[in-house]
Amino acid sequence: MSTSIPPHSPSASAPATAAGKPSPLQVLEAKEAQAQQGGGAARIKRQHEAGKLTARERIEQLCDRGTFVELDKFVTHRCTDFGMADQKILGDGVVTGYGQVGGRQVFLFAQDFTVFGGSLSGAYAQKICKVMDMAMRVGAPVIGLNDSGGARIQEGVESLAGYADIFTRNVLASGVVPQLSLILGPCAGGAVYSPAMTDFILMVDKTSYMFITGPDVVKAVTHEDVSKDDLGGAHTHTGTSGVAHLRCPDEKSALAMLRELLSYLPANNAEDPPVVQSKDSAEREDTALDTLVPVEPTRSYDIKDIILKIVDDGRFLEIQPEHAQNIVVGFARMDGRSVGIVANQPAVLAGVLDIDASVKAARFVRFCDCFNIPLLTLVDVPGFLPGKDQEHGGIIRHGAKLLYAFVEATVPKVTLITRKAYGGAYDVMASKHVRADINLAYPTAEIAVMGPEGAVNIIFREQIAAAAAQNPQNAQAAQAATAAQHAADYRDKFANPYTAAALGYIDEVIRPRETRKKVISALRMLRNKRQQNPPKKHGNIPL
Repeated sequence: MSTSIPPHSPSASAPATAAGKPSPLQVLEAKEAQAQQGGGAARIKRQHEAGKLTARERIEQLCDRGTFVELDKFVTHRCTDFGMADQKILGDGVVTGYGQVGGRQVFLFAQDFTVFGGSLSGAYAQKICKVMDMAMRVGAPVIGLNDSGGARIQEGVESLAGYADIFTRNVLASGVVPQLSLILGPCAGGAVYSPAMTDFILMVDKTSYMFITGPDVVKAVTHEDVSKDDLGGAHTHTGTSGVAHLRCPDEKSALAMLRELLSYLPANNAEDPPVVQSKDSAEREDTALDTLVPVEPTRSYDIKDIILKIVDDGRFLEIQPEHAQNIVVGFARMDGRSVGIVANQPAVLAGVLDIDASVKAARFVRFCDCFNIPLLTLVDVPGFLPGKDQEHGGIIRHGAKLLYAFVEATVPKVTLITRKAYGGAYDVMASKHVRADINLAYPTAEIAVMGPEGAVNIIFREQIAAAAAQNPQNAQAAQAATAAQHAADYRDKFANPYTAAALGYIDEVIRPRETRKKVISALRMLRNKRQQNPPKKHGNIPL
């Protein structure tokens, strides 16, 4: 899979020694040039023909110009079996080092598919572990550019040990520094678990894949005939499985997306996210918001229309936009500062919470809490999705994850109820009772145990039955009229935010046009919030 190291060629820029041998500078320059070539021109050409950049080309596009410093470029593997002693390439298939993205320090590794198919050796793993350890010491994000055929079979257990060393560092770095993964080629077998434990995964259409076992093994074991793309392509993991967070059409857009994502994040858990000045006034009002939420409770609308109208410059980076679309999560800025947004989406499944939506939102909430990013929650939720599939799939356990995440979070939490907030879902969606700091509501808010129609069928069951008995000729019409009257009374009592406001569960009922300035005012007030959870080793989230 590789070629032997070619002999050094003398450099024109450094004089040779008197004996005609290469000078120390010539040796250095020759080795640097050799390392730059990776697996050689032929393999680089094949990489380009496959629509992929090389490891160093990716780094060049990701990092600010001239800031990347490569480490361990002369490392080679230690394997002597299977003829590997004669197949050593400088760098051994991974480029590691540090640089800057948007003027901020990052550490990164880029797997080089042109060298042994990017397969991981013990020496290769040590290179990655070194930069991860440095990132932890200095408090800077770790970025992995993944393009690898997996473990280097010739090294056996040493390769497996290398993966485990990386996994351990992923876990220890979790919640300390942001970890971001780009899947830019194959990522299979045990290799998938390192990106799986990072905070965000970006994939590229048609060229990136993640799976535990490939299509050939799947066919041999289960007799299923499936393509690489359907089994573990970008559309599968950003849409169906939820393993990946963002899907990009090509590598250049993926690297640009990663730069944007980093701009919202702090360098580590001891810092606040960067502040980006905006000309968008904190006092701006938008009268369109006054009529955006329909008065009719059964009419849908797009919650992203509200988000885009209230955030700085209408800019919102949605995370996992293709997965569990009944809930929306993502990053924006308000008053120049990063904010994580969690919002029910009435345009999809009426904004109901189900298993996938609960897990998606819970993980996002916990990330924001790890890295000091305030949370804005927009609520329009009719409840949890009923049904056998949801119950058998563990909606109780998975829904509890979102509840756990909101209660656990100590960052500033601002909640806005735009319309429905029914049942246990009202509690779960960052209500006052789960330690939200400021809870706002539109005049259209409805806060109740359940919707009016369902409630009256329980509360007024006897009265509805009596109406039918008194009018046997028109029993059905009598029942409907009685139920409608009780539903109207129930709606008058609960289809508004004022009962909750009277109890102090809603801090302020606001005019929709004022949403931006009210939320910013709350976030400014909460900027110096300090809250501690009880001392413990760690909680036991219902995984």
